[in-house]
Amino acid sequence: MTDHPLPFRDPQLSFSRRADDLLGRLTLDERIAMLHQFAPAVERLGVGPFRTGQEALHGVAWMGPATVFPQAVGLGATWNDDLVRRIGEAVGDEVRTKRAQDDRVGLNVWAPTVNLLRHPLWGRGEEGYSEDPALTSAIAVAYTRGLRGDDPRYWRTAPVLKHWLAHNNETDRDTASSSVRPRVLHEYDLRAFRDAVRAGAVAGVMPAYNLVNGRPNHVSPLLEQQLRSWTDQPLVVCSDAGAPSNLVDSEHYFDTHEEATAASLKAGVDNFTDHGTDSTVMTGRIRDALAKGLIDESDIDTAVRRLLSLRFALGEFDPELDPYARVDALDTEEHRALALEAAEQAVVLLKNDGLLPLEPLPGRTVAVVGLLGDACMLDWYSGTLMHRSTPLDGIRERYGPENVLFTEGVDRVRLKSSDGWLQVPAADGAADAEARGAEGALDPALLAGRTDLPPLTCGEEATDLALVDWGDGVLTLRTDEGPYLSVADDGYVRASADEPGGWVVQETFRLEEVEGHDGGHRLLHMGTGGYVSVAADGAKVAVSGEKISRDDATVFALETVEHGADAVARAAAAADTVIVVAGNDPHINGRETEDRTTLALPAQQDRLWRAAHAANPRTVLVLTSAYPYAVTDAAEALPALLWTAHGGQAAGTALAGVIAGDVSPAGRLPQTWYASDDDLPGLFDYDIIGSRQTYLYFDGTPLFPFGHGLGYAAFGYSDLRAEVDGDRLRMSLTVTNDGSVAADEVIQLYVRAAVPGQPDSPVEPGTVGGRRLGRLLPAATFPSDLPRLTLAAHRRTHLAPGVAERIEFDVAVEELGHWSVAHSRWTVEPGTYEILAGASSADIRLTASVAVDGEASGPRPVVARGLDAADYDWQRGTVIVDRARTEGDAVAPASADEAGRLVYRLCDFGEGAAGLTLFVSGEGCVEVSGGGFGTAIQFPDTGGLYDYRAIEVEQEIRGVVRELCIDLSGNVRLARIEVLHTEESA
Repeated sequence: MTDHPLPFRDPQLSFSRRADDLLGRLTLDERIAMLHQFAPAVERLGVGPFRTGQEALHGVAWMGPATVFPQAVGLGATWNDDLVRRIGEAVGDEVRTKRAQDDRVGLNVWAPTVNLLRHPLWGRGEEGYSEDPALTSAIAVAYTRGLRGDDPRYWRTAPVLKHWLAHNNETDRDTASSSVRPRVLHEYDLRAFRDAVRAGAVAGVMPAYNLVNGRPNHVSPLLEQQLRSWTDQPLVVCSDAGAPSNLVDSEHYFDTHEEATAASLKAGVDNFTDHGTDSTVMTGRIRDALAKGLIDESDIDTAVRRLLSLRFALGEFDPELDPYARVDALDTEEHRALALEAAEQAVVLLKNDGLLPLEPLPGRTVAVVGLLGDACMLDWYSGTLMHRSTPLDGIRERYGPENVLFTEGVDRVRLKSSDGWLQVPAADGAADAEARGAEGALDPALLAGRTDLPPLTCGEEATDLALVDWGDGVLTLRTDEGPYLSVADDGYVRASADEPGGWVVQETFRLEEVEGHDGGHRLLHMGTGGYVSVAADGAKVAVSGEKISRDDATVFALETVEHGADAVARAAAAADTVIVVAGNDPHINGRETEDRTTLALPAQQDRLWRAAHAANPRTVLVLTSAYPYAVTDAAEALPALLWTAHGGQAAGTALAGVIAGDVSPAGRLPQTWYASDDDLPGLFDYDIIGSRQTYLYFDGTPLFPFGHGLGYAAFGYSDLRAEVDGDRLRMSLTVTNDGSVAADEVIQLYVRAAVPGQPDSPVEPGTVGGRRLGRLLPAATFPSDLPRLTLAAHRRTHLAPGVAERIEFDVAVEELGHWSVAHSRWTVEPGTYEILAGASSADIRLTASVAVDGEASGPRPVVARGLDAADYDWQRGTVIVDRARTEGDAVAPASADEAGRLVYRLCDFGEGAAGLTLFVSGEGCVEVSGGGFGTAIQFPDTGGLYDYRAIEVEQEIRGVVRELCIDLSGNVRLARIEVLHTEESA
């Protein structure tokens, strides 16, 4: 007998059985309603409302005060899985705590972001962990395990990985297609998601806005073919906000929203985030799709069953048994200590000529200068700070306030129109105090929206404004007292914001020179795209929602009261040592919706470190940023450089501890720092192999390599051993702290193929079918296509002076492999592999070799398998596109004005073929050559890009063709190549 009249209430039953029982009790309308992000309650069954989605990237976001940990890229820089797991536990506990206080907080957390940091100009680089899939996977597994919790039955929170798949550009992010060849797909982009899913700590994924190979991620067959093949757990796929509508509105991939919604549901999307809290639009589309026969009730039930399984796992129906139901852990002493530990471990010492550590000696003066010297920056996915520590705060605390000088280094300017000086009227003190509240800070919701203050005017008295150029001519302006100039919904310009922020930043401007006005400038407001005009009722950028035109804009004369570089030079000359703090504001010039345009440090900040160094050679540059910079001159001229991502609430204390030597830095770069923009491929080039991206393939000399980072202790490496034990690769080495201080070291193990005479290839020359291949490689992968080296394992360890530790690693042998395009499978070629141990990808201390047995994959078996067009070895001027809307890839010229080429190496035609059959669509020309023959075929329009025609090329082909080349021109798509059999081969 059971005490629970309804089986779904019975905790003795499995979640699967309970979900099935509850599903069977729901009406069709109730089931459809559950497919929206904001699912309503089912009161007749006592089932409460449920919301998918709670941001928790590096702390609880958007829900008020919470512990703020370093940005995700900073967590990646710690290279510390254990630390990141503990942070995940803390964040999960704070989510639970805030859920108990506010039912708007959801337990289905949308974190972490595991998109790889392929391109350093990607605006959302701050949200990822690393450019390397192994490091990203390790950190993601750690964070999701912490968020999920250790209970075998109930989940602390339910993490959803973002953003599936191959998403690295904000420019045209909902219409751009990432062309991803199969090797990059399987070796790189999928790998970042796979390990966390296999670890069992992930509840689902969120598809990205972009398309991959011409098909939107929200209808990707890879959701079922790959993602759900990695686990037996019922994963939930939550759409990104507004993405279901994008399928029709911006991408035009479907003609109707009913078709798009049906296709998403059938592809595996379970939950629709669209139209905010208004669920009626999406549920209406689902009903219409059902009525039109585009879906059936089983499609709805499949998605609802997954959502119910997630809710059962979160303990919603068993509050008395849920071990996390009564967690109360917000801003605890442990969480504050953990935030400090994380900020310390994220600091990377890029260069040190002996200036650091800087001991706080009696009488030693330190000048802290720079635009971020007294800043504790947040980003779009931060919580509200309960504690705040800037570099200036930390240095003053550690060195004594009497020994610390400070100047921000802003340019102080005045703006004058024909009606007088631009000025900020005095605010009503009582009203301002009321708006700010007891804590003295504005509610974040009012940062860009205050209308209770008077707008700027022009008059006889000038207001000095602090001008900061964040790069690309994008400026912020603020008063001496601190408020930034901002624009509210009514269009008036006020000094009203404590900091730049908001989905659309309303605190950024651009000065545009006006021809014919000696030194005159218009002031363009970036948030609205309108110009500033000053009238009798005040400065504004809009009237009744309309922009001020260029011709109607006020022309201002710009007067510089003081150059920031002059103030920095004075402070530097008066101090023993200078610490220049530079970097970015995460809301400006690089964030969600906005990619960066350059690796260069903004010119204004570049001038500051140069001014400091000219006045005082003992100058340290601290880069506090979400991204790498190309600071080649600074790296050459200055004695010390450090980098840290925005470090959360304890950033300043952590930085001061590292500079003073209380903590030996051991952060490591999670991505390559390039020397200049010239080293970068195009933002939309996702072929890391062909364009030689990331440390895996980059052929140049980076400014600072992947994995780089210095410390205050020297470590010795010895006795590296490696052996293959079945399907495991076991490695070990001894690391010794040869320094005089206790410190962390990050041991990095890399692997690469190594065969004498062919240092980058794991396969040896041989014969196939009695035909000698000589120096040709009997595999689809040529040496230039293999990574230079690949991270296999890492470990961060703490050692006292003189102490040695034996470190052991255990890695699956399959990690030595690659995706074989010749056979469409993961392949570990037999041969010799080199194990490299060191302190970075460019600082290898020890090497060892292991031999791996197996069967070489051999050349492409074209007769038996044919060739999928996208399975090329090399290409020029082509892109991968969708073969059909539902599945499959094809290849097309990247430009209709220029031919593209595909190369398929080592194609084995056996005893002979009578020719080839090409499956093409569209209209254009296909030229086939190789093995001593060549032919071109011009064909008319097949009727549509998804209407394929079989075109035969009669040409006898025998043996192994070294390179089969196919040139495509026009509006043509090539899907597949098959063999025309001779009588003998048939």
